[in-house]
Amino acid sequence: MKPFLRLLPLAALSVLPLVAADPARKPNVLLIAVDDLRDTLGCYGHPAAKTPHIDRLAARSVRFDRAYVQYPVCNPSRSSFLTGLRPDQTGITDNRTLLRDRLPDVVTLPQLLKADGRHAAAFGKIYHLGGGRDEALRAKWMDLPRSWRTAQSFEATPLGRKKLAGRDLTQGKLGWCHWGAMDGSDDDQPDGQIASAVSAEIEKLGNRPWVIGAGFMKPHDPFVAPKKYFEQYIEGSLALHRRPADQTPAPPLAVGFGELGAAFARFTDREQEEFLRAYYACTSFMDAQVGRVLATLDRLQLWETTIVVFLGDHGYHLGERTWWNKNTLFERSCRAPLMIAAPGVKPGVARGLVEFVDLYPTIAELCGITPPQNLAGQSLRPLLRDPSAPGKPAAFTLVTRGAARGDSVRTDRWRFTRWSDGAIELYDHASDPEENRNVAPAHPAVVTSLTETLRLSRAK
Repeated sequence: MKPFLRLLPLAALSVLPLVAADPARKPNVLLIAVDDLRDTLGCYGHPAAKTPHIDRLAARSVRFDRAYVQYPVCNPSRSSFLTGLRPDQTGITDNRTLLRDRLPDVVTLPQLLKADGRHAAAFGKIYHLGGGRDEALRAKWMDLPRSWRTAQSFEATPLGRKKLAGRDLTQGKLGWCHWGAMDGSDDDQPDGQIASAVSAEIEKLGNRPWVIGAGFMKPHDPFVAPKKYFEQYIEGSLALHRRPADQTPAPPLAVGFGELGAAFARFTDREQEEFLRAYYACTSFMDAQVGRVLATLDRLQLWETTIVVFLGDHGYHLGERTWWNKNTLFERSCRAPLMIAAPGVKPGVARGLVEFVDLYPTIAELCGITPPQNLAGQSLRPLLRDPSAPGKPAAFTLVTRGAARGDSVRTDRWRFTRWSDGAIELYDHASDPEENRNVAPAHPAVVTSLTETLRLSRAK
């Protein structure tokens, strides 16, 4: 497909450097955003996952072990971290609302970097993609021309749409829930094309500073990838999640709702195994594409002039609570991978709590740019200097279910969730990191304290 090209005059934003910057070389910014990626990565302690390229990036990054999204669905999450605002501030809590319809004048992170003199280009899914084949509407979803000078989306080739093996996992009840080991090469799939386009763009730009968004689509459904990635995982080799005997029931709004819950409840072991294998295969396919982009940075010797941010836009359940999706307020949905590599930043592991709204002020500070004053997060620069430093006291995530709502706060020890129907959940991560036992009745003082924490967070 042809790229959508739009020009945006450089806005005269008033910026004051926060850190000393080399006037001869503004740092590049590479934002690698991955769709529906949970911590199924070798560097996050999952040895079954074959992700050597992301693991290599982690080895030169600060890896954040407890990073939390503000809404565990694509459009609300991306609209949040790309503006540095919480969903209550953006007003975006679904996949149908355009950012500029709610916030016509907001200065997004790529927009800020572009106004500072960087070439700005997006490939694949950075903002949520919508609009079908309506090019004008698609351009709006990509936030052209405000955030990017150019943006490009991709489709599988005819060969890449040829399924060599695979099947529907829900007998048509969920149209997205199928897997396929596909014919063709990596570049017959959108993610392969994204890797090629990003690498070509970096090479073309030479010494000109840039901000590039590489938005990889997998492991988002449908779970299709070239056949060779399925072959990396022998059938039956991945362990299924089994419900603990002492697991307490979740509230009605928490998980298991709607047509998804009904379909997942009927999953057989075979269907669970196929779903899991397909998710891992798609993750390994995406990892290989990330590797191609990293190889470009190697070849052009750009690591000393490039800030690299790698993230999943939210977490994902793979059978926990009999759920195979996102959009819950459990740890598996709220927590996502995040790592940052930057010139002068020593690699390490940060275990303090951080939020995705912290990315905007962090990148602005690393680039020596003053961000907008109304941002909800705070710079992660202290953790980049010293990963052992403490993180935030709390991280906040919300979801909506029509007119209903759930608010969740994660502290160092606890996850507390309050639903608009009055249901509450409290999980003690000191003894129950998988959040199987709701201990709210046993800890009334903690419930009272964290209820007030949630109230204060919404009052800001």
